[in-house]
Amino acid sequence: MRDLTIYRLERAQEYLTAAKCTLNREHCKFVVVAAFFAIFNAVRALLAEEQYEPKTFLAIIRHFRYEYIKTGVFEDKYFNYIGEAFRARQYSDYGDFVVVSREQAETQYQYAAEFCAAIKKYLEEINDNS
Repeated sequence: MRDLTIYRLERAQEYLTAAKCTLNREHCKFVVVAAFFAIFNAVRALLAEEQYEPKTFLAIIRHFRYEYIKTGVFEDKYFNYIGEAFRARQYSDYGDFVVVSREQAETQYQYAAEFCAAIKKYLEEINDNS
């Protein structure tokens, strides 16, 4: 499972890099999409480490909330970042005549970067202690 965890963390980093490059080119709608997928892959990396593979996005988020937020492993803000990223991505991908501001895109990028860093740090700590 460690290989899967590493792979998913690398995917999260790839999406973060894509979000940053896209932000620099002012394609703000695509930044929020990439930021969401960075967060999504970071959560999936965390779940791979515990060998838990839920079938749906809702199940992934529910598990993260109960096992990592409610227990105090991660602050509540990280659960809020997931919700905001999901809504921004839905709006950006499926809304008509959507305009995403640079400020909104920057916020989503910052949330994703912070979220991914927290997941990576946690995974490194638990692997150092095992």
